[in-house]
Amino acid sequence: RGCLRKVAWTDGLCSTRRSGEMMETEVMFSQQTDVWGTPQWLFDALHKEFGFTLDPCSDGTNAKCERFFSIYDSGLSKDWGTETVFMNPPYSQCEEWMRKAYGAAQEGATVVCLVPARTDTEWWHRYAMKGEIRLLKGRLKFGEATNGAPFPSAVIVFRPRTFQLVAWDARAA
Repeated sequence: RGCLRKVAWTDGLCSTRRSGEMMETEVMFSQQTDVWGTPQWLFDALHKEFGFTLDPCSDGTNAKCERFFSIYDSGLSKDWGTETVFMNPPYSQCEEWMRKAYGAAQEGATVVCLVPARTDTEWWHRYAMKGEIRLLKGRLKFGEATNGAPFPSAVIVFRPRTFQLVAWDARAA
């Protein structure tokens, strides 16, 4: 009886906490921000694999690549060409950004997306399921947070139509 929890619904998500208890993750459930700074270790590992040339989702201060589009440039409206793109979009706009990522890959870009693993959403089934899905173990700590996010994350890779996976022959190496 003394462990009754207050339930708060924000943006369709449910958060529970003891009455009067503040949660560091509370902002993650709110509309205060939907921009989550990519953990540097994750970016570094993916950059080593892909060699990124464009960050289309920068806020102008957190660009991960030398070439980037800020919120003022509207990366959704730009041509990504044949760039190798790292995309950590505003999470309130996943559908729009995943549509852009998938379309850009169809036109020749390689796009690596860091998104919440929201397998119950329309955008996940319409776009993410068409890519290479890498589910991340545990919960990421974004930016300077000390606690993990309240949602699981995934890396989705969209490759150009011309990409072909070929068998590696150890004898030829």
